[in-house]
Amino acid sequence: MHRQEEAKQMVIKMIVAAVLLAAGLFWPGPLWLQAAVFVVAWLAVGAEVLVEAVKELLGGEGMNEEFLMSVASLGAFMVGEYPEAVAVMLLFQLGEALQRRAVGKSRGSIAALLDMRPDHANLLEEGGAVRTVAPETVRTGQLILIRPGERIPLDASVVSGSADLDTSALTGEALPRPVVAGDRLISGCVNLNGLLTARVDKEYGASTVSRILELTEHAAEKKTRVENFITRFARVYTPVVVGAAVLLALLPPLLLSQSWHDWIYRACTLLVISCPCALVISVPLAFFAGIGGAGRGGVLVKGGNYLEVLSRTETVLFDKTGTLTEGNFRVSRVLPSPGHTEEELLRLAACAEHHSPHPLARSLREAYGREIDAALISDVAELPGYGLKARVEGREVLVGNGQLMAKLGLAYAEDDWPGSQIHVAADSAYWGCILVEDRLKEGAAATVGELKALGIRTALLSGDRRAAAERVGAALGMDAVYAELLPEDKVAKTEALLQEQSPKGALAYIGDGINDAPALARADVGLAMGKLGSDAAIEAADIVIMNDDPRRIPLAIRHARRVLRIARQNIVFSLAVKAVILVLGAAGIATMWLAVFADVGVALLAVANSMRCLGFAK
Repeated sequence: MHRQEEAKQMVIKMIVAAVLLAAGLFWPGPLWLQAAVFVVAWLAVGAEVLVEAVKELLGGEGMNEEFLMSVASLGAFMVGEYPEAVAVMLLFQLGEALQRRAVGKSRGSIAALLDMRPDHANLLEEGGAVRTVAPETVRTGQLILIRPGERIPLDASVVSGSADLDTSALTGEALPRPVVAGDRLISGCVNLNGLLTARVDKEYGASTVSRILELTEHAAEKKTRVENFITRFARVYTPVVVGAAVLLALLPPLLLSQSWHDWIYRACTLLVISCPCALVISVPLAFFAGIGGAGRGGVLVKGGNYLEVLSRTETVLFDKTGTLTEGNFRVSRVLPSPGHTEEELLRLAACAEHHSPHPLARSLREAYGREIDAALISDVAELPGYGLKARVEGREVLVGNGQLMAKLGLAYAEDDWPGSQIHVAADSAYWGCILVEDRLKEGAAATVGELKALGIRTALLSGDRRAAAERVGAALGMDAVYAELLPEDKVAKTEALLQEQSPKGALAYIGDGINDAPALARADVGLAMGKLGSDAAIEAADIVIMNDDPRRIPLAIRHARRVLRIARQNIVFSLAVKAVILVLGAAGIATMWLAVFADVGVALLAVANSMRCLGFAK
């Protein structure tokens, strides 16, 4: 049965039970008929709860809140407190309905991400024919047509046309992003106005939208330490409470010859008060809502446990290129060695980097500015932390940093030039150096400043030259700068800094490249830039910043701290109120009416508090 129909039926049952309860309270007729009215009212809202409690008990799930409420209401019937027996079930169902509504609203914030799922792709065939197909059937290299108003089905590159894209579902940004020929398209965005022809870069399973959907759907499965504590607590707490209620009902009448009616009533009141609804619902809901709120803000969190770790962050380590800088490089100088020309050097480097998606490689191709015959290039291999090698027109070419040249035993030119230095060697001979400059991202300095205001230490880990890295570190106000690091060096430095954290503190690493993936995985919590970031970095990270804006990092940390604060508020508030009412109930001061109002009221207040986690800092 559809959930909406079930909810509608439950509302009708609650209305019927409320009317019958009111009628029973003011019933002028025979007592047996009055009792029958209360029984019918109880069956309307209580039968389903009792059946569920029995099913879970027989299925090995143990005692839960349905079991507590069933025993309490049946006990009230036993001692002749019919109105209170009905009220227990009626208010319990009302509380459950309101809680389900709150959970549904929280799920809706995550479901909004799932609306990014594309339902079709327009495959452009030879001869200009267009065929509508499922995105899963399109292969890399095929052309697709994206019309105005359509969602981009796959990661692709624009071949022709221009348009404005709505990227808000992925990045949380309201402003449209213009794209033209040569620009990359991220699946899940919406084409607002232009007609685009694009070449598919990744098949559906590897596309951005597919990865986001998969991560989002499984995010709630990764529980925090707080949630695991609540689960373990409820498993022990409920049987203990039932045992205490049994002793409260039996011992005073048996040992002190006191009234069975009074002590069974107190035991039932104890069961109602002790129901752990507020904890069991509100604490997981806080993290679930926190994940949804972060998603709406353009921060994809792969599990509630990562929010918890992020909230304890004491140190943040940054990669430089693509993380704190724009990644939009431009060639500033070409410095060939004697016997070679600038054009030869630039052509050789651009050909070797022809297939590379790295921003540095893109800058070389743009500076060369001519068509490259891919048939001339073969045996391309990445050298993580160094560069790459390829065979160009039968010649072995290596393009990378100074460490690569040193590894090859080649003397190379190096000076305190600004920007990144790309060295080129061919056939075991040094050909020269190309200087490439990058700019800091807008808000990079503000990000570091905000992190410091939060009491967080910052450090830069870069594979770039020391002079270039220290120049960036000084401009941003970093607490420490570590330069000329290979991927394994970044992992080693991350491990060393992990040892410096306090027992409850955590270390975060933020990067975007393949060389950052090991450090992202090694840190307590890894954050990847999702727009320009490599697949390896996004896969290794625990949290993805979808719009690559570093200013989202302090916002995400503030958000995580707020979620943890709200979850703890719920725990303290729920236990404190229950402790007071439990004492009053055991002493015979609190009635079952007060107990049920306290239970439902505390649960709803805790749920309402959890819903605050749906917001994300501006």
